[in-house]
Amino acid sequence: MRVLFVASEAVPYCKTGGLADVTGALFKELKKMGINVLMVLPYYRQLIRSDNIVTTGLRIEVRQNSRSYLCSLYTSTDKDTLFIDIPELFDREGIYGDTRGDYPDNDTRFSIFSRATLMAVKSMGFQPDVIHMHDWHTALIPLYLKTIHREDAFFVNTATVLTIHNLGYQGLFPPGSLKNIGISPAFFTPEGIEFYGKVNFLKAGIVFSDVITTVSSRYAEEITTEEYGFGLDGVLRRRRDVLYGVINGIEYDRWSPEIDPYIHAHYHHRDL
Repeated sequence: MRVLFVASEAVPYCKTGGLADVTGALFKELKKMGINVLMVLPYYRQLIRSDNIVTTGLRIEVRQNSRSYLCSLYTSTDKDTLFIDIPELFDREGIYGDTRGDYPDNDTRFSIFSRATLMAVKSMGFQPDVIHMHDWHTALIPLYLKTIHREDAFFVNTATVLTIHNLGYQGLFPPGSLKNIGISPAFFTPEGIEFYGKVNFLKAGIVFSDVITTVSSRYAEEITTEEYGFGLDGVLRRRRDVLYGVINGIEYDRWSPEIDPYIHAHYHHRDL
């Protein structure tokens, strides 16, 4: 099985919070299981000095909203992680924003990254059986597969899985964002990606992904309620038949009390 694993952050390359810990650990476990998995990340400024990232020599061009974005492809030295370099979008001080707040063009940044991901793996011949997206930043991918790539034989047998790590972060943008992300106004409906007058990236993933997972069975139930659904409980209830809770695991080679560098004394369960 070939799995394309797409995220905005993952340890050890880039991190702002717990999302990076989970994606990095899950990626490692999939590899241990013998799955042919390729992770794709943006090539942030913070990665430029990393010694284990090298150029592939490949470039792709994404055209969107009357603009052209030239993307250079880099890879980890073990070839299991692909980095997409779009300097005008990702060569910045922060990952999602700076001291003034979120970058106002985050819609463009992550839509171009998502489109470039699909174009990059096609140019490399990595034909995924499953594309696994994480949170709102990559949640447009299933919509692009059903629009821009709807007649693309390369992805005809590709299934999509969206994991919701934190429903509170949805990627909300004004209606004008439709032009920025290259999506027809026909999808700006309550049944599509419209959310109280705004474009909702995460909702796009919820509506158009084949399968939706979240971080536990309990959370999967909670987010279908008005109390914890952050306004998306209705659409999640409509997709309940493909919504699953998969509890986060523990990365024992990082967090085991036998080796954890952040605790005063190491111990084993046999010591208790």
